[in-house]
Amino acid sequence: MQKLRATVVKDYIGSYLFLVPWLIGFLLLTLYPMIYSLYLSFTEYNILQPPKWVGWRNFFIMFAGNDQFPRDDRFMNSLFVTFRYVFISVPLKLAFALFVAMLMNQKLRLIPFYRTIYYIPTLLGGSVAIAVLWRRLFAGDGVINSILQAAFHVDPPSWISNPKYALSTLIILSVWQFGSPMIIFLAGLKQIPQEFYEAASVDGAGKVRQFFNITLPALSPIIFFNLIMQMISAFQSFTQAFIVSGGNGGPLDSTMFYSLYLYIKGFGFSEMGYASAMAWFLLLIIAVLTAVTFKLSNSMVSYGSGE
Repeated sequence: MQKLRATVVKDYIGSYLFLVPWLIGFLLLTLYPMIYSLYLSFTEYNILQPPKWVGWRNFFIMFAGNDQFPRDDRFMNSLFVTFRYVFISVPLKLAFALFVAMLMNQKLRLIPFYRTIYYIPTLLGGSVAIAVLWRRLFAGDGVINSILQAAFHVDPPSWISNPKYALSTLIILSVWQFGSPMIIFLAGLKQIPQEFYEAASVDGAGKVRQFFNITLPALSPIIFFNLIMQMISAFQSFTQAFIVSGGNGGPLDSTMFYSLYLYIKGFGFSEMGYASAMAWFLLLIIAVLTAVTFKLSNSMVSYGSGE
């Protein structure tokens, strides 16, 4: 018995030894920076001088302000721009990803090749090179305008430098990166028994009715998962706005994403305390929206077990 107990203890020790590198990385690179940034969010810190405790002042400046510490209107604008981006781009991306996944679910030749091709934008979409390419495509003398002028003989605007359309170009870029949710949707589609569709066809249900009565309910857990993941990712979008806008959120702050403004405040103006407060407020926003989405999912998601 003692020999068996000693063997079990050795196995446990060995297991935890393998976890030590991850645990060290988690404590030093994740947990400690999070706790320290929480402390900094209540301070005035410019990197060059020690942090100075100011209490709730950073959060007060975000929303209220006074004569001594005016309200940060650019913060409210970045919040509005980000919410607009998230609530438009995420549904469009998921809808397009589901559409392409249904096309890729057909039994046709070269389907594996097409799946790979359609996934490539997701691998490249977050890169600086793609953002630079996107900026050139939608420039006043870019390819998009050249095609519109040649095909429709119109005088299109410079999409990137026009406040009315600049955010739309970033939304299109986000939708173009549909590969990740598409792959997940495709996996979910393959798990739906074909007998459901055959029975529905016998009962006279058409393709549209089958989609709404069979496909969507069966995919509701997958849709819910993709919604959560894409929403969190969209709130943290940075690279595209930074490159396309030239790093200033222009024109007229129309592409000033929350994460971009956080970067500007922290590394542009060295207001690390204020930037930390913004980071924690972003965490609160994501946590609240995720909790609300989970609450709403109770009546919208079907797991096939009556729940």
